[in-house]
Amino acid sequence: MHTMWKGSISFGLVNIPIKLFAATEDKDIKLRSLHKECRSPIQYEKKCSNCHQEVAPDDIVKGYEYVKGKYVVLTDDELKQLKEEQEDKSVEIVDFVQLKEIDPIYFNRSYFVGPGDNGVKAYTLLREALRKTEKIGIAHMTIRSKKQLAILRVYENCILMESIHYPDEVRNAAHVPGVPEATEVNQKELQTAISLIDELTTTFAPEQYEDTYRLAVMDKIKEKIDQNEGVTPDANAAPREDVIDLVSALQASIERSKTPQKQEKKAKTAEAQGTVEKKRKTTRKKATEAK
Repeated sequence: MHTMWKGSISFGLVNIPIKLFAATEDKDIKLRSLHKECRSPIQYEKKCSNCHQEVAPDDIVKGYEYVKGKYVVLTDDELKQLKEEQEDKSVEIVDFVQLKEIDPIYFNRSYFVGPGDNGVKAYTLLREALRKTEKIGIAHMTIRSKKQLAILRVYENCILMESIHYPDEVRNAAHVPGVPEATEVNQKELQTAISLIDELTTTFAPEQYEDTYRLAVMDKIKEKIDQNEGVTPDANAAPREDVIDLVSALQASIERSKTPQKQEKKAKTAEAQGTVEKKRKTTRKKATEAK
C-alpha cells in the first residue's frame, strides 16, 4: 500500500508515530466524452462568463460568492498562509465513546493506520486498549489542508481511522418534504412487517454483494475490444500497447470476480435467496389470509 500521510496519534502523554493508507478504493469505470463524428476527446476550456475569452491559469483567482454576484477574493498567498497555520501532523484524541453512539450518517472516509518508525509498541498498546474497552477515540486532525473530525477504532487486527462530518455538515432531516408525522399503525400490518423482517434477517457477509453493473460494463468493454470495435481519433491513433494492457487489466478484474470461492459463494447466495423468496411467499400468504 502507498503511504498517503505521516504523523502521530496523541492522547494524554502518549505519542504514537503513524502512517495512513487508504482503506477503500474507487472502482467506478471512468468513461471519457468523445466527439461523435471523429472520436476525439472533448476538451473543456476555461472561459470568462462575462467577456467570453479563454483565461490562462495565471489570470485565475479564487473567490467566495457571499451574495449572488458578489465575491470576496482570496489570494494564493493568503490561502497558503492559512494552510500553513492549519497544517498539523498530529491526530489528537480528545474523547473516548462507544461506536453505537455515532450514527453512520456522520461517517465519511476510511483510512488504515499503521505504526510509524519506533511506534510498534505504542501502536499495539492503543489497539489493545481500544479492543479491551470496546471504545473508539474521537480525534481532531488535518489532512489535505482541511481540519477534520475523526474516529479511531479497531478493524480486524488494525487501527482504522474514519473521518466524520461535523454536525453542521449534516442536513436537518426535519427539512425532508413529505415525511409523515408519527401516526397510529395497524397492529396486524405492523406484526406482518416485523415477521417479514425476521424471516429475511441474516448475518452480514459483505463478500456476497458485488457491483453487478460495473462487472457488466467491463464485460461489454472487453467484448467490444475482442470484436475490434475500438476507435481512435482521426488525427492521433492511441498506442496498441495501451489497448493490450487495458484488455489484460479488464480480463484480470473479470477473472478475479469469477474465482471458485466467489462462484461457490454466489451459488450459496442464490440458494439462500431462493429460500428467502419461499419464506416471502409464505409470509405474504399468511398476511393475505390474516386480512
